[in-house]
Amino acid sequence: MADLIEHLREGLPAEAILTDPDVTASYANDMASFCTAGRPAVVTLPRTVEQVQHVMRTATALRVPVVPQGARTGLSGAANAADGCIVLSLVKMDRILEIDPVDRVAVVEPGVVNAVLSRAVAEQGLYYPPDPSSWEQCTIGGNIGTASGGLCCVKYGVTAEYVLGLDVVLADGRLLTTGRRTAKGVAGYDLTRLFTGSEGSLGVVVRAVLALRPAPPQQLALAAEFPSIAAAGEAVRQIMARGHAPSLLELMDGTTVRAVNAMAKMGLPESTEALLLAAFDTPDPARDLAAVAELCTAAGADQVVPAEDAAESDLLLAARRLSLTALEALRPATMIDDVCVPRSRLADMLEGTAAIARKHALTIGVCAHAGDGNTHPVVCFDPADADEARRARESFDEIMALGLELGGTITGEHGVGVLKKEWLARELGPVGLEIQRGIKRVFDPLNLLNPGKVLDVQGT
Repeated sequence: MADLIEHLREGLPAEAILTDPDVTASYANDMASFCTAGRPAVVTLPRTVEQVQHVMRTATALRVPVVPQGARTGLSGAANAADGCIVLSLVKMDRILEIDPVDRVAVVEPGVVNAVLSRAVAEQGLYYPPDPSSWEQCTIGGNIGTASGGLCCVKYGVTAEYVLGLDVVLADGRLLTTGRRTAKGVAGYDLTRLFTGSEGSLGVVVRAVLALRPAPPQQLALAAEFPSIAAAGEAVRQIMARGHAPSLLELMDGTTVRAVNAMAKMGLPESTEALLLAAFDTPDPARDLAAVAELCTAAGADQVVPAEDAAESDLLLAARRLSLTALEALRPATMIDDVCVPRSRLADMLEGTAAIARKHALTIGVCAHAGDGNTHPVVCFDPADADEARRARESFDEIMALGLELGGTITGEHGVGVLKKEWLARELGPVGLEIQRGIKRVFDPLNLLNPGKVLDVQGT
C-alpha cells in the first residue's frame, strides 16, 4: 500500500489521492442490487490525461487492478470496486472542450454530466439526443462505458450512435485515438464502437467527440389507457408498422400505474392495465398524435388524452418519470432488469413477467421503452427477508431467460457489469465468448482493467 501511494504521488497532486478508508468505502459500488463490491486501496481523482496515464502506468508496474468510475449511477455493478484496487474516478475531468455548430460535434471530457452538455449545446440551437433517466447526474464517460440509452431512443438511437471518436488511455498508459470528427469515415476497424459499451474493461476514455443534431421542434405527447397489455402491445405494433416516428413511445404496466397513483394521486383509473405514452417532435405533432390516437382506439384503448401544448405534455409524461420512484416506495429494495426484445414480442415479455411475479408471489412492475422493445421489469423485495430475496433473484433470472427465449438480449442499455456476467456467456455462445475474451487479452493482457466485470478472461 505504501509503495502504491508513493508511486501515485509522483504524478498526482495530494488532493487527487484519497486513502481514508471511510472515504474510499463510499466509492465501492454503483446503484445495482445483488452485486458484490470490494474495498479499494485508494481512490484517485485525476484532472488531466497525463494524470490518468500516470495512474495506469503505476497500476501496470505494480500489478494493481483499476476500476474506472463516473457518477456511479449504473445498475449492473460495472463500477463496483475490487479488493485492493485503484478506483479511477473521472468526475473531475468535466470540461466541455468544444462545441462546433458547423461540424455539429462536441468535444468533451468524460466527467461532463449529460444534462450539462445537453443544455450547453441547446444554447447554440443544437441537440445531443441520448437522455438516460439519470441524465442530471450521469456522466458522458459512464454513458459511453455502458452505451446507455434513454426515452428518445425510439427515434434518435443510443449513445453509441453519437460517439464519433475517442481518446483512450490503455492499460499500460499509452494514449490511443480512435475514430474521427468528420461526418463520414470508414478507415480501419471500428475501435470507437468497440470501446463504447466495454464498461471500462478495455481502456479509460479521457476525451470524446460526439455528434450533434439540429434542435428539433418542441414535442407534444398523448396518453392512452388500455384494459390489457395485449391491447397496448397491438397499439405499439400498429404505430411502428404504419411508419410513424415518435420521439418517445413509453409503456407502463398496471402495477406501475397503480404505484404512481398511490404516490402522486394522478387520478389514473385503477382498472388501467397499461398506459402508453407517445410524443412527436415533428413540424406538425398534433397531426401525428391524431393518427396515433386513432390507432390506439382501434387497438382497444379505453381513453386517449392528447396534449395541446408543452406544459400539458410535461404533465402527461410526469407519470413515466415517477415510475421508478413509485415502485421503490413499495418495498425496501428493488432490482431493475433491462431486457430488450423485438417490438413484436413486447406484450409477450410483459405478460410473461406478470406470470413470473405471480409464481414467486412478488410485486414486479414494468416500464418500457416500447418503441424499441427495451423493458425495465422492477422486482420489489425486502432484502432482510432471506426467502423473499431468494425469490427476487430467481425471478430476475427467469425474466432474463424469458427475454432470450423471445429473441431478445439481456441488456439494452444498462450493461453487463457483475449482475449479468453469467447471462452474457449464455447469450454470446462459446464462439462469441472466445472471441470476446481474445479482444480483452489484446487490450488488457494483465487483466487489470475492471477485472471480473462483463466476462471472465479465464473460464466461464
